[in-house]
Amino acid sequence: MLTTTRHRILLLIPHLGGGGAERVTALLARGLSAEKYELHLGVITRAGGGEVPSWVPLHALGAPRVRAGAFRLLQLVRQLKPDLILSGMFHLNFLVLLLRPFFPSGTCVLVRQNGTVSSSLAFSRLPWYTRPLYRLLYRRADQVICQTQAMAADLARELKLHENRLAVLPNPVDVMDIRAAIDQERRPPEATGPHLLAVGRLSREKGFDLLLQALVPVRKKYPSVRLLIAGSGPEEAALKAASHALGLDSAVRFAGYMAHPWPCFAAAALFVLPSRHEGLPNALLEAAAAGLPIVALPASGGVVDLLRGQPGVWLAPEISAEALAASLLAALGSLRPEERFTHSFVEDFRIDRAITAYEKLMDATLAKSGKSK
Repeated sequence: MLTTTRHRILLLIPHLGGGGAERVTALLARGLSAEKYELHLGVITRAGGGEVPSWVPLHALGAPRVRAGAFRLLQLVRQLKPDLILSGMFHLNFLVLLLRPFFPSGTCVLVRQNGTVSSSLAFSRLPWYTRPLYRLLYRRADQVICQTQAMAADLARELKLHENRLAVLPNPVDVMDIRAAIDQERRPPEATGPHLLAVGRLSREKGFDLLLQALVPVRKKYPSVRLLIAGSGPEEAALKAASHALGLDSAVRFAGYMAHPWPCFAAAALFVLPSRHEGLPNALLEAAAAGLPIVALPASGGVVDLLRGQPGVWLAPEISAEALAASLLAALGSLRPEERFTHSFVEDFRIDRAITAYEKLMDATLAKSGKSK
């Protein structure tokens, strides 16, 4: 039986049905204890396309964009009076922390940083005032959640945040569901191939243009190579045009957004992470859970720390199309057909372990604020 003294928790995300940050929030909504917490999910813009547990009330604010949702978000917080808010992406984090002085007294706020700050500031073409906003607003959070020690160190250095304000928690990954889905998709290998798989938002930082360039020399050695790109985003038209210009129409397929790309894992010879900069993408962890060989660019210190020296991983020495092509050729030259790897590092990201880590942080934050029950 549910207790009557549960803490009220408001999970916030810009929208559902997007990338890894949205997936993490959906998994938290599903996995956090319904006995300990009264969970609510707030969605600032569109609410469709995501999986929300039936026991978690969904508050769809319907704002055209995040910054336009300030008044509606403030109304929601004043109505719900949550004990703790957990926000899941940096531009929404800014809004939540900007509004925090107007929240009911004693409301705790945790924000999850979903990218490496130094790389985002250097390469994402963000407005000049982004760095001052980071430094001003992130100090208002009770804790800032990072996915890796490297990300936390970068955040502390860039924003002058004390390490006691930073928490390193693993992304939750549904390892067992992924492996079960793979088992259901077992089928005879296709005659053509090898088949490469890349998953992510079609935006510049994800480096799909580098992957298309790298595929050209790979195709010279493996004329029947095929690449499936699962994702959508602002660079979709440009990437399709680049694929055509490079003569890759018959080799590349753009599959669009897939909430669960797991069925694609069974037919893939390897997974490619071509990102220019990245925190720690869930797509990489899900591919590792499926046992796929991995070829990756050194997109962040966290990615390098996780993958360096691991069996079944080819980590390029630099971020370039040439280095990616060389790593792809090295991997394809070494792999046996349908070869898979254990990737034991993914066990730390299992959903049960990640949920436990999040609950410990939430409970400690609530206790420190005097809200323990």
